[in-house]
Amino acid sequence: MTIIDLSAPIYSGMPVYPGDPEIEFTAYRTIETDGWAVTMMSLGTHTGTHVDAYSHMVDGGEAIDRLPLSRFVGPAFRVEIGRELPRAVGLVFGGLFPTRAVAETIAAAPVFVAAFEIEPDAERALLEARIVTYTGVVNVEALPLGVEFTFIGLPLPIRDGDGSPVRAVAILSD
Repeated sequence: MTIIDLSAPIYSGMPVYPGDPEIEFTAYRTIETDGWAVTMMSLGTHTGTHVDAYSHMVDGGEAIDRLPLSRFVGPAFRVEIGRELPRAVGLVFGGLFPTRAVAETIAAAPVFVAAFEIEPDAERALLEARIVTYTGVVNVEALPLGVEFTFIGLPLPIRDGDGSPVRAVAILSD
């Protein structure tokens, strides 16, 4: 079994989507003074590699804590735009997921779509079709094209959350 990490590291000062909250980490307790370390984090729900709940762009859409965990795990394929799409639970794209038209083309098939970046209109179309979207996915080039793998990208159970950072991984059979 090979596990490929598809998550970007989260750190203070990392780039964020324009208008999103900046990321800050502050030492709250230290080993020197308190005997243990605790770090306070300030970040948005759409920080780094993250998953979007339907409520992110769909009025009345379900929040992240109301979606079954099965929506975030399953067989997937790395695919490229313009190629025939396999029937799978999940599709992972390298680079920019381009347009609403492409989103509408695949809206009948997968449970989730993951990419480094998804155009807002395309993301809205996917979420309206009840397809979970992941953005900020990295290391996609390490995934072989057309080979099935297990994708796992579990969110934190943020009550009424519109999204959540995730640790996304691909598990390939040897």
